[in-house]
Amino acid sequence: MKLLVIGGSLFVGRHLVEAAAARGDQVTVFNRGQTTASWPQGVQLRRGDRKTDLSALATGTWDTVVDTCGYLPPDVARMADALHGRVGRYAFVSSISVYADFSRPNDERCALARIDDTDTEVVDGRTYGPLKALCEAAVTARIGDARTLLVRPGLIVGPHDPTQRFTYWPARVARAADGKPMLAPGQAADPVQFIDVRDVVTFVLRALDAGRSGPFNVTAAPGAQTMGAVLDACATVAGTRPQWRWVNAEQIERCGLQPWTDLPLWLPPVGAHAAFALADTRAAQAAGLMTRPLAQTVADTLAWYRSLPVGQQVFSKAGLSPARETQALERLGL
Repeated sequence: MKLLVIGGSLFVGRHLVEAAAARGDQVTVFNRGQTTASWPQGVQLRRGDRKTDLSALATGTWDTVVDTCGYLPPDVARMADALHGRVGRYAFVSSISVYADFSRPNDERCALARIDDTDTEVVDGRTYGPLKALCEAAVTARIGDARTLLVRPGLIVGPHDPTQRFTYWPARVARAADGKPMLAPGQAADPVQFIDVRDVVTFVLRALDAGRSGPFNVTAAPGAQTMGAVLDACATVAGTRPQWRWVNAEQIERCGLQPWTDLPLWLPPVGAHAAFALADTRAAQAAGLMTRPLAQTVADTLAWYRSLPVGQQVFSKAGLSPARETQALERLGL
């Protein structure tokens, strides 16, 4: 397969390029060249900026393009326009966040989120999902339903994850002292839902090979993952035995802690986000989605984290500092 990857040097794109090259695909990467990357042998590079300069893509044809870094509809539309007629299929990496209502589980037929200020260039918690939905629409309108694959991953985790959200837990559990208390959000049975980046990439390539189109929720099966299972897997891999101190949503709020950011992966399984971690994945499973064992993702993520320079083994984007965790446990008498 002749494959064009938009992005390609960071998380999803990096793994996609490596996997495609390893199986013998002819891979071209288009990005700004701002991130140092060691490319697999044979990968062709084209430099440009999707916002201002697509001249590097003025020539060439590809069987498939995979857009791994589209966040704003005008940028995605510009790319689709530039490649129209020169790509056989267009895969867009979207997000499970495109849905309008997370109080109940979402399948691919559920309503998508909307915002009034559709021309905003601010990507944040309010706009991220609706903008991804508009990006999907921009691609489909230009490439057509039959040739567009819309990949809606849940939280993507694993080696080289820049968000720090999943990595926080293996790293935190690994430094836990045996028998000492460690703050754990919610209850052990609370659902969480995520997917290893390598499983996302495998699904994308297989779906393209099979000529699939349309939207797919690409994440672990609902109910397959719990907060307790994540922490237990982290402890098993790290060989530590902390004492979990489960803290409910009311206690978390009392301590001024934020779900999802201070306490990654976890959202209270009630209210507006009650079913955020219960997305329906039956369509993707029928299309060949497979997910690796949790322990493997934990082990590989921890090994990658430990390989980083010490100065990069910090959690500035997600998780609790030791001081804040200690303060919360003391406040709650735990």
